[in-house]
Amino acid sequence: MFGDINVESLIGVDETPPNGDVSRKVLEICKRKAGFVGTKHGYDYVIVADTMIEDPDDFNSAIGKANDEFEATTMLLRLSGRRHRVWSATGIQIAGDWTFFIESAMVEFEELLEDDIELLVKSGSWIGKAGSYDLAGKAGNFATLIEGDKLAVLGFASSALKLIASQ
Repeated sequence: MFGDINVESLIGVDETPPNGDVSRKVLEICKRKAGFVGTKHGYDYVIVADTMIEDPDDFNSAIGKANDEFEATTMLLRLSGRRHRVWSATGIQIAGDWTFFIESAMVEFEELLEDDIELLVKSGSWIGKAGSYDLAGKAGNFATLIEGDKLAVLGFASSALKLIASQ
């Protein structure tokens, strides 16, 4: 619990993607998270965020978070040797009002060998990560940022920083 913000309640946010393209989906889930935050918490800023991977074969489908090692392996195999877009939405509450930002970046995985996938899955670095990887973690040895801001891949729309800096 942070002041009046029940952080644990965010865990229960419905992250089932709505219809539409991935940018719309990630923004909607970010807004759902914002809906759990009150206005009388005493903080100057509150930030919520969400990240989704766009399926390289279907730009309207999102690759979410794996529930187990099998799903993590399947996701990594799907991304192996391919480029994909990562979408991050960030919401910032200032004085009770929300402003939302959305950004994307392009990431390319090298062709992953069986040993590479086993290393990534057994490390547990996939847990809680969209697409079952963390560019700042072990997967960073196999993936390259091709376009956009690395911060978007890590789960935060960097344009949100400009709003905070201007306050």
